Amino acid sequence: MEFNVSQILTTSMVLFAVIDILGSIPIIIELRRKAGHIESEKATLVATVLMIIFLFAGEGLLKIIGLDVASFAIAGSLVIFALAMEMVLGLTLFKEEAHETVSIVPLAFPIIAGAGTMTTLLSLKTEYTSQNILIGIIVNMLFVYFVLKNTNRLEKLLGKTGLNILRKAFGIILLAIAIKLFRNNTGL
Repeated sequence: MEFNVSQILTTSMVLFAVIDILGSIPIIIELRRKAGHIESEKATLVATVLMIIFLFAGEGLLKIIGLDVASFAIAGSLVIFALAMEMVLGLTLFKEEAHETVSIVPLAFPIIAGAGTMTTLLSLKTEYTSQNILIGIIVNMLFVYFVLKNTNRLEKLLGKTGLNILRKAFGIILLAIAIKLFRNNTGL
C-alpha cells in the first residue's frame, strides 16, 4: 500500500470539481426549502458508500457487460466534458427530474454521487492507485458534509457572484481533466 500525496491531491481536486458541491448550493437550498430539512449525515454516508462500492466493484460490473476500463474512461471523459461545458457556459445538457421529497434521492444520488462522479472514479482508476482515490473520496465527503451542514452560511458568504465564479473555474478544470483522460486512454 503506497500513499502518494500528489495522487491524493489530484484525485481530491478532480472529485471536488466533478461533485461540484459548491455549485450545488443553490440546488441544495431549494431542496431544503421544499422538504424543510435535509439529513446531511445520511446523505453524506450513502454517497460515500456508493462511491466506494463503485470504485472497487465498478470494474467487475464493466467486465460482466463486456467493457474495459479504458473504454469506460473514454466515455467518461466525454461525460465530464459535457458537465464542464454546462458549468462554463451555463448550459443545461442533463435534465434533472423533479423530486417531491428529499431523502437519499436526489441529494446522495445523483447530486453528490451521480453519473459524472462514478465515471470519474473509474477513469481515475486507470491512472491512480485505489487507496489514494479512496482517500480523495473521504476528503471530499468530509467537505461535502461540511457544506451540507453550512449551506446557508456559505451562500451568504460567497454570494451569487462568488458561487458562479467558482462554478466556472471548476468547469475549466474539468475541461482540462476530460481532455487529459481522453488523451491518456486513446494513446493520442
